[in-house]
Amino acid sequence: MARRFRGESHHKVDAKGRVSIPASFRRVLEASDPNWQPGGNPELVIVYGDHRRKYLECYTMEAIDEVDAKIDALPRGSMQRKMLQRLFHGQSFPTTVDETGRLVLPAKLRNKIGLEGEAFFIAAGDTFQIWKPETYEAEELAATEEWLDELPEDFDPMQFLDGIEGA
Repeated sequence: MARRFRGESHHKVDAKGRVSIPASFRRVLEASDPNWQPGGNPELVIVYGDHRRKYLECYTMEAIDEVDAKIDALPRGSMQRKMLQRLFHGQSFPTTVDETGRLVLPAKLRNKIGLEGEAFFIAAGDTFQIWKPETYEAEELAATEEWLDELPEDFDPMQFLDGIEGA
């Protein structure tokens, strides 16, 4: 099983769109890039998606290869395949981590999510997301809190894992 991203952090974004990636995230990118060599720079794919997406989703090379294989398995010419190709191939940005552990986010990507002086990174298993901190707090964090508040006080979210094969 591939390594997973874990944790969350805030990082400064400079005027050129450079932002440091959490060190633990860089280790996962390295381990999940079949072409990476010690001393090299790991590759990743940033999917910015359609107008509804308010964050950037960063895929390891292994994770995006898995998505690509699933898209390729759909019937050629089907609407599902066309739309997924557009969202994951067209609306994405292949890049590498630079020598100092940073990503350079083009203005188009920064503008899409309103990213300015600070970025919020949050792990999502085999991907991680980059958010404008205020958007994350107003939308994602608020939605999580609302969902949890609807559950009984003594509810343990680990119960969702009960009965899943392989768990």
